[in-house]
Amino acid sequence: MEWPTYLDEYEKLVIRMNTPRVMIDNAGCTTATRVMIDSARKHGILLEAVQVLTDLNLSIKKAYVSSDGRWFMDVFHVTDLDGNKLTDESVIKYIEQSLETIHHSSSKCFDGLTALELTGTDRIGLLSEVFAVLSDLQCNVVESKVWTHNGRIASLIYLKDCDSGSPIEDSQKIDRIEARLRNVLKGDNDIRSARTCVSMADTHTERRLHQMMFADRDYERNKTVVPVVSVLNCLEKGYSVVNIQCKDRTKLLFDVVCTLTDMQYVVFHATLNTAGDRASLEFFIRHTDGTPISSDAEKQRVILCLQAAIERRASEGMRLELCTSDRQGLLADVTRTFRENGVNVTRAEISTMGETATNVFYVTDASGNPADPKMIEAVRQKVGLGALKVKELPTINHQKAEEEEEQPAVGVGGAMLLSLGSIVRRNLYNLGLIKSCS
Repeated sequence: MEWPTYLDEYEKLVIRMNTPRVMIDNAGCTTATRVMIDSARKHGILLEAVQVLTDLNLSIKKAYVSSDGRWFMDVFHVTDLDGNKLTDESVIKYIEQSLETIHHSSSKCFDGLTALELTGTDRIGLLSEVFAVLSDLQCNVVESKVWTHNGRIASLIYLKDCDSGSPIEDSQKIDRIEARLRNVLKGDNDIRSARTCVSMADTHTERRLHQMMFADRDYERNKTVVPVVSVLNCLEKGYSVVNIQCKDRTKLLFDVVCTLTDMQYVVFHATLNTAGDRASLEFFIRHTDGTPISSDAEKQRVILCLQAAIERRASEGMRLELCTSDRQGLLADVTRTFRENGVNVTRAEISTMGETATNVFYVTDASGNPADPKMIEAVRQKVGLGALKVKELPTINHQKAEEEEEQPAVGVGGAMLLSLGSIVRRNLYNLGLIKSCS
């Protein structure tokens, strides 16, 4: 590495210590690319690493996290969504560069846009009303993500002024936007909890959505079938052990680690294993002050919050993709058509690139059941058969297990019996630094 001449040896050492070392290996595993990170331990560093991988739509098949003193060693077995190893050198180089700079801000930049945060009670047609208000106030939606869960809605909407194409800086106009959207969100029965504001958070969009849902306490309203989550204390080593058994899906590890991090827990050791369409995750955690979970009430809160985090992104309903020329009022017109035909939007991802709008909607009928194909066809007829298409829900391609001997998934009982030494040895084995972990 070429060092600037003005740096002394101490400054060089600090830079080395704070720059994660990254190695990407395609030879050590037959079915996945291994991404290995050696880094100084810092609260949130694991989340930042996982965020880099999930933002590239990579599927994490297995993961091993081990902390030794002030250092982390992380190994991720990743593929693309088709189950293939990573072979594109430009992608590999991008991953290396991104992971080596994860100590710095890695949130997506939306400079030149005004960001709005919305939370409130979900109802049929709510999204249509929100976009209608924004269209009426001459606001162009450039990017947006909308999540619904347990009767609540959270959305981040990035806007610019239709006339000037610039961020909305007029404070009076911003006040009008917030007031009208707040009235829409309140409806008839959400006077207390409906909330709109200009976002001041320089945070990754999906992490911010988790934070908004968490602040809205959506986890307290859980009435659906939930993933299995348990929390036990390993008093001998001073850890709390979180075990999760659930259906595998993209960005699962991100959602779990994001929630633990924002609840001010530090992950010291962790494993993720997938088999078929199932995932098994285990985390050895402490509070940021170094203490384990201290009460049954806190354990129950962690369980509820993790269950909610896993479910928020779980896709409900049919996936519809809209790709068409962007224009003012497009989203208002499309979502109004959904509402008029009894189609409910449970999740949405809005994106604009140049003059093209690329939007994804997950929809059900008004009761939350699968939408009638006739309803969907009626919507497509009005929006445009060529523009709005029905797509299969994205799935992870689970290839056959590796030929090498697999490590068994660690259950709650096993977790309580594992010594810290065996965890470290197992992770060193998976790092390829020792030949046997027996």
